[in-house]
Amino acid sequence: MDWLERVAKLRQWSRGGVRAPHKPLLLLYALGRYQADGGGELVYSAVEGDLRRLLVEYGPPRATTPAYPFHHLVSDGVWEVRTERGLGSPGTGVRELRTGRAAGRLVPELRAAIGREPSLLGRMARLLLDLNFPPSLHQDLCDAVGLELEAVEAGGPAVAGRRQRDRHMRELVLVAYEYQCAFCGYDGLIGTTSVGLEAAHVRWWAFDGPGDIDNGLCLCSLHHKLFDKGVLGIGDGHRILVSQRFVGRSQVAREQVTALAGRTVLGPQPGIRPVAEAHRSWHASQVFHGAPRSAAT
Repeated sequence: MDWLERVAKLRQWSRGGVRAPHKPLLLLYALGRYQADGGGELVYSAVEGDLRRLLVEYGPPRATTPAYPFHHLVSDGVWEVRTERGLGSPGTGVRELRTGRAAGRLVPELRAAIGREPSLLGRMARLLLDLNFPPSLHQDLCDAVGLELEAVEAGGPAVAGRRQRDRHMRELVLVAYEYQCAFCGYDGLIGTTSVGLEAAHVRWWAFDGPGDIDNGLCLCSLHHKLFDKGVLGIGDGHRILVSQRFVGRSQVAREQVTALAGRTVLGPQPGIRPVAEAHRSWHASQVFHGAPRSAAT
């Protein structure tokens, strides 16, 4: 059975070029949860909020409900739903899914295939991303559903027992910093959803950085990239460091980067721990390039 072909042919409602990524989002979420816990059932009432947030942030602007993909994905042969009555979805009624304790999971044959070939999970996820979303959103989506593609694409284990990212860290960090970039104050929204804001690890996850608030920063996409490239850092007194190696001749580069030198990091809220000194020191020694510029005047 070619599982990649099944993923590529997910039956999606479409009309006049309208996007309908509901099934891909649910399947990505299910793959992330499978990687985290080995394939436990996803009870609709427990995951409804997560799925709704995914649809709001990555779906089309029209209103919808996660009940539709939860039920309709069954028809694609990769997903099954059970209720207290046994195998079979009760339909797209939210009330029925909740009261019937409806729970979904990858079908047994797919779980067995991933067990035999762990890299299949990564290839399926990569295909879903490539077919349904632009590359600029891939890492954000992986973070949102808790997927670690590098490990499974290399043939690593895709079950419990391996260190997993905290799927909720992004939301916790953005709330802690009140949905604004800690460096420049950017706080853009589309409706009520933040856009262009990301949760940055100070000590990188790949190098044992914890998923704790005091290892996180809310940064806009530009400053997150520059922070990870070592152009920006955090010094004593939680003041922003700008590398002397960075060269930007335009007014925009000066305003958005070099003028940050010496400014105090914005946030977090009172009562929430700021970035821990140990994580700041790791970033300064392992990521930040060269010497910092003098404070901007």
